[in-house]
Amino acid sequence: MEWIQSINRAIEYMENHLMEDIYCEDVARYVHISVFHFQRTFNVLTGMAVGEYIRKRRLSLAGEELTRQNAKVIDVALKYGYNSPESFTKAFTRFHGITPSQAKKGNELKSFNKLAIKISVEGGTIMDYRVERKEGFKLIVYAKMFTDESSKKGIPAFWEEYYQNEIYKKAPGYLGICAQEKDGAGEFMYGIGCDADDVKEIPEGFQVITIPAYTWAIFKCVGPTPDAIQRMWDIIYREWLPGADYELISDYEIENYLPGDNTSDDYVSEIWFPVKEKA
Repeated sequence: MEWIQSINRAIEYMENHLMEDIYCEDVARYVHISVFHFQRTFNVLTGMAVGEYIRKRRLSLAGEELTRQNAKVIDVALKYGYNSPESFTKAFTRFHGITPSQAKKGNELKSFNKLAIKISVEGGTIMDYRVERKEGFKLIVYAKMFTDESSKKGIPAFWEEYYQNEIYKKAPGYLGICAQEKDGAGEFMYGIGCDADDVKEIPEGFQVITIPAYTWAIFKCVGPTPDAIQRMWDIIYREWLPGADYELISDYEIENYLPGDNTSDDYVSEIWFPVKEKA
């Protein structure tokens, strides 16, 4: 359960710095998790991105503050990280359903409380997986940068672009790969492509990713994409990881889309991620 404790410590860190600029890389560094897996874990466990959590907590607290006597909208806006009353009013109204001026008059507000992550490991889900050692290999990918918040809609749109623009004719797209950025920029690379041996030369617009030797946990996903893969990620984080003898290595995640009709109920895809045995 160490990683659950780490996420709770990350939440505590964010709560203690809500009045400051908070960057995912700073929070992840504080709890000794990569930015990539901190964002992924937080999203799976809470159903929201890190930035969304911070924004909702600030707006909730800002609402409480505006109900106090003599609280000025401009002062509250600046305190909670908004550069102008206009941008604050827009965000505040979207969250609370009323304007800051209406909040000062005592209208009903929404409350968003601090999270505490608790998981009861019950199991009950049958998972087909294997742990397999693989030597290094190379992939050819058509890649784009995403943030955690932009990835939810952006990656499915990226796949549509890959096929609608016939980019797949340059290289078959049966692998999706997430690669953690090493510079701590809060972004990650997502690439669509194939094994380097499947093409004779690197197509224009593509790049080579060299994957080192790893031990991989490989999970079988059955059902239409992307739902089957998304469900399996949820199961992995909520059921498999808390009780497994392995922990994640933060570098890569691979989605392997096997041949077949990916809209059918019996379609098979795979999730790969590198692991190491717990000390």
